[in-house]
Amino acid sequence: MLLERLGPKPYIPEGDNAPFNLYPNHMNVYLKFTIQLIVLTAAIAGLAMAIQHLADPLWIHEKAFLILAFYFVLTLLTGLLALYLLEISKENSVMILLGLGVLRVTASLAFIFLILWTGVGNILWFVVDFFMIYLLYLLFDIYTFITNLRPHSE
Repeated sequence: MLLERLGPKPYIPEGDNAPFNLYPNHMNVYLKFTIQLIVLTAAIAGLAMAIQHLADPLWIHEKAFLILAFYFVLTLLTGLLALYLLEISKENSVMILLGLGVLRVTASLAFIFLILWTGVGNILWFVVDFFMIYLLYLLFDIYTFITNLRPHSE
C-alpha cells in the first residue's frame, strides 16, 4: 500500500551503465577466472590429501603440494595475461594462446629441472604426480578459454 502511494518504480540502469557497479564487465572475467582457479586448486589439494590418507601415502609425492602451488601461480599469471591480451586484441587470439602455451611448457620444464637438480627421492612418483597435476590444470585452461572465446567470436 505504501509503495502505491510513492508512484511508479524509478528506472535503475544495469550493467556498465549502473551508477554503483563496483566491478565492470571486464573485471568480472578476471574475478571469475581467479575464483574458478582457487576452487580447482582446493579440489586438487583435497583429493591429494584424501589419497594420501586413505590409500598408499607413496602415491602422493612429498613435493606434490609444491607442484600444486607452482601450477596455481603459473596458471593465475598466464590466465590473467591471456584474458588481458584477448581483451586488447581479439584478432590474435590463436597466437596469444599458443604463445602462452609455449611459456607454460617452458616454465614447467624449468621447474622440473630445478627440482630434479636439487635432488628428489622417488623420481617416478614425482613425474607421475607432476604430469597428473599438469594435465588437470591444462584441462582447466582449455575449458576456461573455450568458454571465454565464445563471446569474443561474435
